[in-house]
Amino acid sequence: MVKKAIFLMMAALLVFTAACSSGGGTEGSSSDGSVNLRIAWWGSDARHEYTQKVIDLYKEKNPNVKIDVEYASFDDYWKKLAPQAAASQLPDIVQMDISYISQYAQNGQLEDLAPYLGNQIKVDDVSENVISTGVINGKQYGVPAGVNVLGFQYDPALLQKAGVDAIPDNMTWETYEELGKQTADKGLYLDGGVAPDIFFHYFLRTKGLSLYNAEGTGLGYDDDKLFVEFFGLMRRMIEQGAAPTPDIANQTKGIIEESDLVKEKGIGVWQWSNQFVALQQVADRPLAIAPMPGPDMEKGLYMQPSMYWGVTSNSKVKEEAAKFIDFWVNDVEANKLIKGERGVPISGAIKEAIAPELSDATKQVFDFVASMEPKASPMSPPPPVGSPEVISSLADVVEELNFGKITPEQAAETFRKNAESVLANNK
Repeated sequence: MVKKAIFLMMAALLVFTAACSSGGGTEGSSSDGSVNLRIAWWGSDARHEYTQKVIDLYKEKNPNVKIDVEYASFDDYWKKLAPQAAASQLPDIVQMDISYISQYAQNGQLEDLAPYLGNQIKVDDVSENVISTGVINGKQYGVPAGVNVLGFQYDPALLQKAGVDAIPDNMTWETYEELGKQTADKGLYLDGGVAPDIFFHYFLRTKGLSLYNAEGTGLGYDDDKLFVEFFGLMRRMIEQGAAPTPDIANQTKGIIEESDLVKEKGIGVWQWSNQFVALQQVADRPLAIAPMPGPDMEKGLYMQPSMYWGVTSNSKVKEEAAKFIDFWVNDVEANKLIKGERGVPISGAIKEAIAPELSDATKQVFDFVASMEPKASPMSPPPPVGSPEVISSLADVVEELNFGKITPEQAAETFRKNAESVLANNK
């Protein structure tokens, strides 16, 4: 009898404990129905400020949701995320860079968002070319926070000062080099140099190739003559005075106020569309954007996610995290606060709704991206694990080349050896 009484007491205690722990709520929610979310991102003070306003707006519309924020500079962000990932303590929602998303996805740290698309996350007004950029190995690990496209951002008045009326339609790399000779004769750089990995990748795409192979186990091109062709041209631009030498470029790297274009020593710069507004504000004079050189610009061009929103695998509130991403993508009031700072919104309806709210410079960006979107081809697969090391190696090799320490052929051989050594770890 005593044993039976004890058994009944323990059974009742287990039922009571289970009832208390569930609280009648859903997974990850408290007994009062409230939900706690953690969200992390990197960026400038201006980005932190408006992101907090968007979060406050979400909480106002969803009073049962509490949101803890974690933000940092780009470098500190990844240093902070790594130990959190190792301990399965990542925030519920994370901002993902294109160079890291493959690594986090393949390590099982991101949730496949495909089941949430069309449910918690509406993508009716989003181009398939755009949403598919978040697919890795058949799973939707990221939703783009916005998109950008490459172009030549330049000062039309300085171009005319160099004796050139306008950037030619359907400009080729040969035309580009000829323009460089003309501007150099007038003491003006045509451009401030290019980011090696981004623009070599674009150049390869115009040839139907890519910087990486589809499996991420090696480079995406076999003929090093392509490396020699592209970076040989970049080096000639420096030798002819059409682009700054590496020592001059390094002095002003990343400082808009010190850039050649702002100081009216250079006519333009090749970069992503979301970088135009800040350049326009600092230059404080009319600037324009021209398409990339060809031939086959359409094959090379693609809509690049500025960054992704992802939901982590360790999150206990994945549905609520997905709802916040939907809010970011589809809420008009939220996007009036964002104003395209993380790239042009991916929803066509949102782009139209916030157009009257935009500055003239932002409208230029929206118009340029809209004109390029129909011409763009699908993006290549996200960079593989190890891509930050490959990109760093490419930058080092190209700098040696631009200083004249090695030939284009030697640079091509060294880069291939370094890159394939890193990527071999993915086999």
